[in-house]
This record gives sequence, C-alpha cells and structure tokens, in this order.
Amino acid sequence: MYENFTKFISDKTKICIIQAENPDGDSLGSALALEALLKDKQISQFCPVNIPKYLRYYKDWSKITSEIDYQADGYIIVDTAAQILLSKLTDDLTIKNLLYTKPIFVIDHHETPDDLDFPHQSIIEHLPSCTNVIYNIATQTGLTIDKTAAEYIFQGLLSDTLGLTSAGVSGDTFRLAAELQDLGANISELEENRKEFMKKSQRILAYKAELIQRIDYSLDGRLSTIHIPWEEIQEYSDEYNPNVLILEEMKMVEGVKVAVAIKTYPDGKLTGKIRSSLPISDKIAGYFGGGGHPYAAGFRIYDTNYQDTLRELVTCSYKLIDTYEQESTTAETTFIGSF
Repeated sequence: MYENFTKFISDKTKICIIQAENPDGDSLGSALALEALLKDKQISQFCPVNIPKYLRYYKDWSKITSEIDYQADGYIIVDTAAQILLSKLTDDLTIKNLLYTKPIFVIDHHETPDDLDFPHQSIIEHLPSCTNVIYNIATQTGLTIDKTAAEYIFQGLLSDTLGLTSAGVSGDTFRLAAELQDLGANISELEENRKEFMKKSQRILAYKAELIQRIDYSLDGRLSTIHIPWEEIQEYSDEYNPNVLILEEMKMVEGVKVAVAIKTYPDGKLTGKIRSSLPISDKIAGYFGGGGHPYAAGFRIYDTNYQDTLRELVTCSYKLIDTYEQESTTAETTFIGSF
C-alpha cells in the first residue's frame, strides 16, 4: 500500500497539494506536513477557499493559495475522498479536466466510502487524523520527519481528536504523540499558539451569546440545532467560524445526544456540521449524502430550504438515536443475563 505512494512521487518534480473546500486543522496540517516531508520536490498548495482566521496559528498557513498549479506533474488530495467536498473543483471545467487527466493521489482517514469519480490512487486508513496516515506513510517509505513535519502532524492530530480526547483515540494515538514530541513537536508551545489565535473579540463573544439564545431543542432535548443564515456567515465567518464558536458547547448540554449547526446560502446550498455523544454522526450525515466520523460529520445539499431539512433531520435523528439506545439496552441485558 505505502509503496504506491513512493512510486507516485518518484518521477514527479512538481506536486500540488489540494485541500477540500472545508479546510480544518487536520487538512491544513496534512498539507503542510507533506510539503515538509517532500523537500526534494517543488510543492504548491491549493485550497478553493481562504484558510479561516482561526486556523492561522499554523506557521505556514499563508502558503495555501486559491490558484491551482496547472503545470504540476501530479496532485495529492488530503483529508477527503468525498466527491461532494470537491464540488468547487469539479464545477470548474478547467480544473475538472485536470483531475481527469493528471495523476492524482488521495490520502484520507474517514470511514465514508471513496466515491471520487476521477482516476486516482489512494491510501485510506481509518485513523484518528489524516496526519496520522501521513506519519505512517513517512515511516514506512523512509521519508524524514523533521521538527517542522512533526509539528504539523501533531497539530492535525490534536485538531481532529479534540486534544487527544475524542472517542477514536487509542494507546497507539498517545504513542504517536510521544514519538512526535521526541521528534521536536512541542505540545505546550503549539497549544499556546492555538489559544492565542482562538481568542475572541468582544463582538464575537456577544454574537456567541446571541447564538446560544437561538439554540432549538427537539426529541425531548436529545437533538440541539442552530440555524446560521447567509447574512451572519458574511458578517462573522472571516473573523470566527460560527460552527466552531458554538457546536461543541451545544453537544455538552445535559441530555443532548446530537448537535447540528446548519448554514444556509443564497444559491440554495445548505451545509450541516454534526457532533454527537453517540456514534451516529456519520449515519446522520450519510442520510443527506455526506459523511465523516461516528462522532463528528457533515453534509452539503442543494436546492432545499432550512425548514424541510430540519424536519428530515429530526426524523432521521430520532430513528438513529432510538435504534442505538435500543441496541445498547439489548446488549447490556444480554451481557448481564450471561452471568
């Protein structure tokens, strides 16, 4: 599996690394870690949207541009194998032609099936972060992990595991963190940088208070939702992503099993970010054609409206929460009865 990556890069001088249109800490860490690992290549970095301000604590975030290199010998897509998350690329006919005619390699860690319809090779491992996969690639193919690469791998790992606290974290994850620390990644320094950039202005704190007042609860308090209209996306997103601002705290409300932030856009697009305390986020996202992790996922749909989507979300969540709780109760009863 890893040998395919070595073969892919062996005959290429110029490589363009691509992030999807929803960049996060893991995709950014993956893109920058790859550049640090592939020192003998000419690397360009592409993302179809601007890197959000809350991620600009990554040292070289400004290397990411919205201009794709059409002259690259090959392209590496990180942190997604989902067609829907690359729609900004495939909607551009010139870039779409590039994807169908140039060598493409995909590196991902999500459990969502690979549904990319253009030719590509891939390494997909169901691990806590995409940077975890990149670490495995580096160690198995002899790429040197210097301090810079170790830091970016660590930052991506911390981002996608909520600081090594999410459900997918295992003993191997902590061993990886220790190895990255030994390679030069200073977790306390990285965390201080992150905290500095996560500080909120008084305006953003006031907006967060407003969002809290607008949270809706359904299914006897087991589902919490928030609607973020286009006007607020325009006004606040450049300074602080409303999803990031509110979603984790929505999940932490007593009794809530699933929290969903829904953004609506003037072109009919609607996006949903899901966080849950039950392993069903990916199934809820899958209902709407999206995907992700069992506890964190997302979806994007078109030609719809908020109220219709909310009704479907309530119905879908009810079935999945109810099914999971029934299965858990049955399993517990069977376990107790075996004694």
